[in-house]
Amino acid sequence: MNEQEIKSALKTYILNEFLPGEDPAALTDATPLMTTGILDSIAVLKVVTFLENEFSITVEPHEAVVDNLNTISDIARLVIAKKT
Repeated sequence: MNEQEIKSALKTYILNEFLPGEDPAALTDATPLMTTGILDSIAVLKVVTFLENEFSITVEPHEAVVDNLNTISDIARLVIAKKT
């Protein structure tokens, strides 16, 4: 799975799970998710569970931070790093 496929899966998941009915074009790879409150602490746990199930990776507790999970690009980078 390449970076674009990972981003596409993430975008679909976030739109369906946390932003139902929102304009998909409004969610870009750089849209802040944690710092704007789109993802709260419970949502972060859901995203981590999704990442672990969807991409067969393990996200350690110290990795579930704003630096790794604030944007779709950040999350995709984490997934790629974990898969290599």
